[in-house]
Amino acid sequence: MRSNTVRTARRRTLRVAAAALTMAAGLTLTACSGADAGGAKAAGQADAAAAATDVDAGAGASTTVQNGEPQAGSGAQGGAKGDAKTDAKAGASGGQAANSSAAQGERCHTSGLKAAFATGGDAAPDPDAEGATTTSIALTNTSGRTCKIGGFPGVDLTSENGGGTWSLVRSSAKYSSITLGPGDTTDFTINLGLAHEGDDGTWMPAYAEITPPNETTSLKVEWPWGPLIDQSAATHPVTFVNPIG
Repeated sequence: MRSNTVRTARRRTLRVAAAALTMAAGLTLTACSGADAGGAKAAGQADAAAAATDVDAGAGASTTVQNGEPQAGSGAQGGAKGDAKTDAKAGASGGQAANSSAAQGERCHTSGLKAAFATGGDAAPDPDAEGATTTSIALTNTSGRTCKIGGFPGVDLTSENGGGTWSLVRSSAKYSSITLGPGDTTDFTINLGLAHEGDDGTWMPAYAEITPPNETTSLKVEWPWGPLIDQSAATHPVTFVNPIG
């Protein structure tokens, strides 16, 4: 009886010890799992924060690679949008500048101008003037657009018998630009050394060919006045042209 009682007690002791070992092992594993999970969670949060910091820091020029090809990130898209806005603004400014330039007008061309001597009233040169007098040539904008003109026109006098041409020299006068709307007129003057009866060496023009500034074709008008003192070969003749503007 005693032997059976001892064996039963030993079995119970071994079972209790085994159960205690199992519980201890379970607690140990639970503690390890909890520590690992917490560490993994903390590491994951740290990695996510670092990744967010990297994205923010590289937002201006981030690039990723997908299927072996570089892909623009959000920063590149933002830069592209910024460039597009800048280009659109620059284009709008350029358009406004072009419209402003068109409104102010381009250079007046020979094909859009009409030339004529001013002959009425005080416009006629004084044939009895001592020394030089002046005559005016009017230029009218006959085109349908606004244009600008300014500077020295070319003036070539053709002799009455067609035997020669006198290209008038320019004065030293300053000039500016003038804007002519459709139908507007401006003028310039020519200083004249008119010849008087009995003067030697005269030059009688038949036509004046007027070339507007910066143009290569001319407008031909009849000469309405008398002969000039022939100074076609002189360095400082009395007859010369003044600028427009």
